[in-house]
Amino acid sequence: MDTVKGCQDSSKVLLTLFFPQAQLLLCRIRRYNTARSALTAIDNLESVLGKEIFGMLFPVLLSDNGSEFSDPKSLERYGRTKIFYCDPMQSNQKAAIEKSHEFIRMVRPRGTSFDNLSQTDIDLMCSHINSYRRKSLMGKCPIEVFEFLFGDQILNKLNIQKIEADKIILTPRLLPAH
Repeated sequence: MDTVKGCQDSSKVLLTLFFPQAQLLLCRIRRYNTARSALTAIDNLESVLGKEIFGMLFPVLLSDNGSEFSDPKSLERYGRTKIFYCDPMQSNQKAAIEKSHEFIRMVRPRGTSFDNLSQTDIDLMCSHINSYRRKSLMGKCPIEVFEFLFGDQILNKLNIQKIEADKIILTPRLLPAH
């Protein structure tokens, strides 16, 4: 679990979650970069998925020590998950999620605001990112691997849809800044 920030004047940020075995990136837009907004995003995700599916997908969340993740008891509420923190200044302990942020930056370059984006926009971006085939997945895309592991119903609940290879856009053209 991590946060991707837009430009300095922007208030909206992305909560990112990453499934290493499928290399699937999930993003939730948050109005502010606070512990309360991170908790709200996790609560909303649990509401969308249901407690059982949420617990199956997120038995553990690995995060950095950012202030937005400073309330582990609330995030872990009722045993829904366990939060573990990387050692300070050791982003290599969650290198896969950091690498996945490069895809976000292809669509929304560093310094670009997220303020004009909705969750629907973010779902579209994630659909394009997760439809891109990876050598590390033996030519499959993260959506295909995730579907194999968990089925397509979860992706439907998350509004993540497979984009045909010739229709994938991983440039700012996908979500132009206004």
